[in-house]
Amino acid sequence: MAAVDIPKQYKAAVYDAPGTLSTTVETLETPDPGAGEVLIHLTHSGVCHSDLGIMENSWAGLPYPTQKGQVGGHEGVGTIVKMGPATENCAVKVGDRVGIKWIAGTCGSCLPCLEGADAQCHQGKISGYYTPGTFQQYVTSQADYVTPIPENLSSEDAAPMLCAGVTTYAALRRSQARSGQWVVISGAGGGLANTKLIHLPKKGHIAVQLASRGMAMRVIGIDAGAKENLVRDCGAEHFLDVAKHDDKSIAEEVVKMADGLGASAVIVCTASNKAYAQSIDMLRFGGTLVCVGMPEGDPQPIGNAFPAKMVFKGITIASTAVGNRKDAIEVLDFAARGVVKTVSRLEKMEELPNVFRDMKEGKLSGRVVLDLQ
Repeated sequence: MAAVDIPKQYKAAVYDAPGTLSTTVETLETPDPGAGEVLIHLTHSGVCHSDLGIMENSWAGLPYPTQKGQVGGHEGVGTIVKMGPATENCAVKVGDRVGIKWIAGTCGSCLPCLEGADAQCHQGKISGYYTPGTFQQYVTSQADYVTPIPENLSSEDAAPMLCAGVTTYAALRRSQARSGQWVVISGAGGGLANTKLIHLPKKGHIAVQLASRGMAMRVIGIDAGAKENLVRDCGAEHFLDVAKHDDKSIAEEVVKMADGLGASAVIVCTASNKAYAQSIDMLRFGGTLVCVGMPEGDPQPIGNAFPAKMVFKGITIASTAVGNRKDAIEVLDFAARGVVKTVSRLEKMEELPNVFRDMKEGKLSGRVVLDLQ
């Protein structure tokens, strides 16, 4: 392949005042890939609620505050333009289109890595948090950890799959729910406006499609009433408007819809303590609650998860931070075959503060993808 012209400088959106909602576009020096790395020319990056939490330092569970000048983002898609030393035996090459996920690199040898739990790697690198993220035009990444993008899947559609798709697919697998069983997706449309549940990740509509169309599960979606058409179009059989129910009645409605027994699994895609507390009574005997959304502020235990109730109903609580490399490849295949499609809109890098503002206020339906070109 002919040599690729690589500029000496490029544009990036950086967090110029961590702890607040503020980004600025700056010019940075193009890095050179180190040993075992590749240099990627990014063209698209999804915007995730996790990026907002990192920028605002609103996740109490993170070990360190975000640094000024951090480039965020972890749903990047682009083309490899340069290989670093010691990459001769890697499966990728210059010209390949690849993706960067939440976990940008792992050691591959610790116990979590050996078990396929990439997100728990003892030396894992998180894209957009103490590792340069994907809100920029060029970035280096671990050559043996980037994800190949199928030829027939656009970069715009691929980007959100690298976090929202991988995470919800892994969550559905962790739920142990089987085809034909009832699954509740809490936060099914990707966010609630003007309610007590406004800080939500935009993963839900992808989870609904994967569950209903990809895994033959029967889906009950929960979100704000304005999201009903989106959720039903994505494959949900039933929909509940969270604003029309209290904690007791919303669980009772789920049980009625799910054959009078309750759901086999509840996937909480919202970053809401209230949603977690509601989920326990939605489950049938042997059901599983899967934690995905991470509430901000001071950590709270899952309300209503009383030991006696858990024991008598045989309930399991599971969790997933993000899927592994195999999950990523499989979910991208779903997208490439048209089984699941992201509802998204394109924005320029300069619009990132407005995107975050809309996200924080619960005004987004689906995902936002930045056009970095």
